[in-house]
Amino acid sequence: MPIKWRSKILLAKIEAAYGVDSAPTGGANAILATNIVLTPMEGQDVSRELELPWLAAQATIPAGLHVRLQFRVELVPSGAAGTAPAWGPLMRACAVAETVTPATSVVYNPVTDGHESVTIHFWIGGTRYVARGSRGTAVLRFTAQAVPYLEFDFRGLFAVPSEQARPTPTLTAFLKPDLVTSAKTPSFEIGAQPFVMRSFALDLGNAIEMRFLVGSETVLITDKAESAAAQVEAVPLSTFDPYTAAQDQTSLAVELVHGTVAGRIATLDIAAAQLQRPAGLENAQDVLEWPLRLVPLPVAGNDQWTLTLT
Repeated sequence: MPIKWRSKILLAKIEAAYGVDSAPTGGANAILATNIVLTPMEGQDVSRELELPWLAAQATIPAGLHVRLQFRVELVPSGAAGTAPAWGPLMRACAVAETVTPATSVVYNPVTDGHESVTIHFWIGGTRYVARGSRGTAVLRFTAQAVPYLEFDFRGLFAVPSEQARPTPTLTAFLKPDLVTSAKTPSFEIGAQPFVMRSFALDLGNAIEMRFLVGSETVLITDKAESAAAQVEAVPLSTFDPYTAAQDQTSLAVELVHGTVAGRIATLDIAAAQLQRPAGLENAQDVLEWPLRLVPLPVAGNDQWTLTLT
């Protein structure tokens, strides 16, 4: 019998010790994802470079083996203020801290040290792929008239896939999303100036390194270079001048609020975003729009951005 492409199950759980399988379960750790792309055996093929008495291809040895898994998760809070969302462990494995204030809020922000990791179990049909010690990066994407997404890109330690009993995933913690619209996204500002927004994306820009040495094999996040991009309706320069702001290396606060009901509100704040040179002009429906590029910068450290769920 052929294996059905849609027969996917994705589980992820924070590891207590790096690289030790945290044994995620379908009842507690299932992830509702879209656009899953699995590369189960990334690495290199090391040639043996044999000197042979005839012309022929060289034998190779697989090296640096690891798993890459890319997917999207709908950016929806848990529905209850102060309760972490089911996708929280994924954010934590992207060098992000999760701070829970019961009955009030859940706040995510980048961190330099103490990076957590997840074990990912992924089924397609009866075949299970395991990626221990997984760390990654993400893009937070908001596009008008579309679902807001967290787009993840993980790398984990390789294990030989095997046939295993399929768990039953519980996905009730993943709520239905609200589209990015005027009604459901009540605020988008750059430098305290409200803009009509077509799209906004924050790229966490984590540098993922596969460090495979004798005595230690790890997936590390060794650097960060966040970037943001927005496409907005242009306004008179007397209202907002992106050219002067870029020339003067001005830092601007950025805020995007999505959601209007308590427990479902996500607020993305960038305290100090340097506006870079505008790349050009866009004609969208015969309306002038600006594509703007911004670089979130630290103020006191580990505060380039915050995502607050209330």
